[in-house]
Amino acid sequence: QVHLVESGGRLVQPGDDLTFFCAASGHGFSDSALGWFRQTPGHERAFVARITTTGSTNYADSVKGRFTIGRDNVQNTMWLQMNSLKPEDTAVYYCAATRRTYYRESDYDIDHRYDYWGQGTQVTVSS
Repeated sequence: QVHLVESGGRLVQPGDDLTFFCAASGHGFSDSALGWFRQTPGHERAFVARITTTGSTNYADSVKGRFTIGRDNVQNTMWLQMNSLKPEDTAVYYCAATRRTYYRESDYDIDHRYDYWGQGTQVTVSS
């Protein structure tokens, strides 16, 4: 079981940079694929970024070139570096993990493929 706790959410201005962290405890972090998702009121949780156990990454089109996902299997930590933030990036951000192995890497872009979730952290981008 993997327990996840996010940190780093806050109010920022458009164009600012911000980095989230997600600390993991328990067993299996290094064997887990990791993802970031976000949710706004009235909408379903949406894929943002993921990194597999082999380091393969993928990003939502809306964040490509601005966001970077990373992991540290020694510190049991993952992060999401967000640059040039826009008002439309405002959301509650969740980190997620799964130890399941999927044949298609694209399965790791789907929220219900993940078993463990953090509590969420709010980012508001506003001037």
